[in-house]
Amino acid sequence: MENLQIGGETEQVLICKTLWFKSAQINRQLNNGLSFIHGIGLSEYMVLDSLVTAPRQTLSRIDLANKIGRTASAVTKTLAPMEKIGLVERETGARDARVSLVKLTAAGERIHGEASDSLAQNVQSLLEAFSEDESAMLLQLLQKLPA
Repeated sequence: MENLQIGGETEQVLICKTLWFKSAQINRQLNNGLSFIHGIGLSEYMVLDSLVTAPRQTLSRIDLANKIGRTASAVTKTLAPMEKIGLVERETGARDARVSLVKLTAAGERIHGEASDSLAQNVQSLLEAFSEDESAMLLQLLQKLPA
């Protein structure tokens, strides 16, 4: 790939900066929509979404962090208020008491279902400028990025 210069920056740097900025804007818009209606943000939604599909709707904090692309510390901070309002509960690992597990509650499952509908509507308005082919291409390109 040719190292194209745009305003003193390489094209690759501009791509990374644009991805970061657009990600922040999308995050803010989705957070606002979820928070206003359901009282949770996108991070909390992603936690609930990961637990809904997990075996026994339970994951270790480390596995949860890996699934949502956050640090274990960030997940711990996210989980504390979720636990207080009854969306998740803490369990101790059956094989190893040092392992902290997070389990989805019935309230968390209900909020996830309701929030999923809202999120789908918000995402649809975010992507309305794209054709189906462009949306598919965008997804393909994003999936090529390294983790």
